[in-house]
Order: sequence, then structure tokens, then C-alpha cells
Amino acid sequence: MKRFMFVLLALLIPTQSLYAAPTLTLEEALTTALKNNPQIVEAKENLNGVDARTGLALSNYYPQISIAADWSRGRSYLTVLQGIKTTEVNTEALYLKQTIYDFGRTAGAVATARGNREATDQALAVTLQDLKLRVRSAYYLLLATEKQVMAVRETVTAREGVFRQADEFFKQGIRAKVDVARAEATLFAAKTSLIRAENNREMARVELANAMGMESLGDRTLVEPFSLSLSLPERTSSQQDALRNRPELQQFAALKLAATGNLKTAKSSYLPILSGVASVGYADRDFPPAGNVWGLGLNLTVPLFSGFSSVEQVREAIAAVNSLEARQNSLRLQISKEVESARLGVNEAAARMVSTEKEVVAANEGKSLAEGRYQEGVGSIIEVSDAQSQALDAQTSNIQAKYDYYTAVARFGRAVGKQ
Repeated sequence: MKRFMFVLLALLIPTQSLYAAPTLTLEEALTTALKNNPQIVEAKENLNGVDARTGLALSNYYPQISIAADWSRGRSYLTVLQGIKTTEVNTEALYLKQTIYDFGRTAGAVATARGNREATDQALAVTLQDLKLRVRSAYYLLLATEKQVMAVRETVTAREGVFRQADEFFKQGIRAKVDVARAEATLFAAKTSLIRAENNREMARVELANAMGMESLGDRTLVEPFSLSLSLPERTSSQQDALRNRPELQQFAALKLAATGNLKTAKSSYLPILSGVASVGYADRDFPPAGNVWGLGLNLTVPLFSGFSSVEQVREAIAAVNSLEARQNSLRLQISKEVESARLGVNEAAARMVSTEKEVVAANEGKSLAEGRYQEGVGSIIEVSDAQSQALDAQTSNIQAKYDYYTAVARFGRAVGKQ
């Protein structure tokens, strides 16, 4: 009997769920994104491709070796015999060709390949930094929308209380029907805002999941990051860090190296190519051939006239080098602008956080006073509605300022080229 009572009490007493919703930290989101996002996979495969092209360019330094077998049978006129004779030849040989010197063609091609390889490597770094900024921005956006949903829900709860109070006053003949209508209208306006806020939250969840390379976050909840207290470096120091660290500038430097290699290759087209050739094998009428044959020689190819193609190739390569230099200078100006803009964004968001915090305190106090006055029967429904709207607006501004600050700090880090 005692055991039965104990089991019954255990079933009746509410217990907390043993299941806790999984959480997601910013660091976990970044790690998952770098592992799963298809943009990273694509950038890495592009790097593998240019590695292969670099190896292809280097292959010209090595000998080219091939095996060839040939069989032929036919009737030919032989001058020595002054007659037609049936001939049959079987040949099997090993051929080797080595470029001895091509006056910079291979060196230029290798320099181009290595420059493109470095540029692709920096493109991967750009993709990584852009993805990190996207994940951070999406993470902070989702946190902001979750806080906004909570703020709007509090407003809905407060307006439900005002609506019930107005209805009770009307039933007691203390207030007019217009108060009830006004309270009901503001209540449904708050519920509409809640629908919109919840939809924005779900859209933010989709964006974060997409940035992480996932279809959905499931039921994972975000962990609030530690409060940031960033002391920005001096303007000159920030500009120097950006010009030194930004992978986009390093990418242009590598592309310029590749273009210089193209120019070297184009200029070498005016010059000859010296190659060595060798062969060893067997040739005979019968199969397999038994007669040993070999050959050894040098080959010199001197271009004389190519329809001005060499001239145009050199012109094109020079234009490419000059164009990249101009684009690099333009990028330096753009980076300086981004750093300064990011700095201003951090300062502006920090200032808004301070002012909106004070605004929230004042608005909440006004809201409490207005609701208290209405409950005492001395305030107006318009006063309460305005105070509640002002409090919600203040909370919204403070939430936006806080996560704008987090995002601005992330943008500043991206602007100066921090990993």
C-alpha cells in the first residue's frame, strides 16, 4: 500500500523535463559554416585546380618520353631496283624529347601559374572572411529578432490587461465604450506586430542555417555572446593594418605577378627554342623486329614571322599588368573607405546603445505611471496606449543598437582584415 501511494504521488507531482533544447554558440556556428558551406568547398576545389595547373606548367622542365610502335606493308617503286617491290616494316622505339632552353617561355608560364595559385589561395581567404562576417551578422540578427519577439509579447500582455481593465470600467459605468474599442484596437495592433516579429525571427533562423550550410537549425537556441567592449585602434594604425592584412590586396599582388609572367612568355615568343631529341628501338621486316636502331639530334626552332601575333600578345600582356595596377590602387582607396565607415559604424552604434538604454528606463517609467493612473481611473486610454507604444519603440531601438554594435564590430574586423 505504501509503495502504491509513493508511485501515485510520484505521478502526480510535476517533474521538469529531462530534455533540454540544444544550444548553439557563435563559435559553433562559425565552425559548422567553415565545414559545411558549399562556397568554402568550391573555393578549396578551385585551389586544387590551380595547383594542378602549376604542376602542368612545371612539366615543361622535364623530358617528354613516349613509346611508339609502327607496322606498315605496301608496294612501292624502288629507284635502285627500277621496279615495284612489296615492302613490310615493323618498328618499335622509345622516344625522348627535352627542351634545353626556350628563352623564358617555361619560366613565364610557371610564374603565371604560381601567381594564379597565390591569387586563388587569397580568394579562399576572402571567402572565409566573408563567410565569417555573414555568420556573425546572421547570428546577431537572430538574437535581435528573438529579443524583439519577447518585447512585443510583453506589450501584448500589457495591452490585454488594459483591455480587461477598460472593459471592467465600461461595465461599471466608469468609462465610455470608446475606451474598450481603443484598447481592443491597440491590443490587436500589438498582436499583428507579434506576428511580424515572429516571422522576422523565423527568417533570421533560415538565414543563419543557410550561412552555416544547413537546411535548418532545428530546435537549437542561441547562446548570448559575452558583452563586447572594443577599444578601436588609431585611425592611421587601422588603415595600415587593413592595407597589410586584407587578402583582396594580396590577391591583386598575386594576379599582377601572374600577369608579369604572361608578359615574359609573350616577349619570349620572339626568341628561338632549342630542344634535344633521342630515340632507340628496333626495326625489321619481320615481327618482332630484331634490328637495333637509334637516333640522336638537336632541334632549333627560330620564329621569323607570325603575322604580328607576338606583337599583339606583348601589347595585351602589358595592358593587363597596367590594368591590374590601376585596380589595385582603386582597391586601396576602397579599403580605406571601408575601414573609416566601419569605425564610424562602431562609434555610432555604441553611442546609440547608451542613449537608448536611458530611453528605455524613461519610457518604462512613463508606461508604469500611465498604466497606474488608468487603473486608478484618472488616466486616459490614449495616454496608456501612447506610453506602451513609446516603451516598445524604446526597447526596439535599444535591441537594434546593441546588436548593431556587435555587427559593426564584426564589420570593422573584416575591414582591417582580421581572421
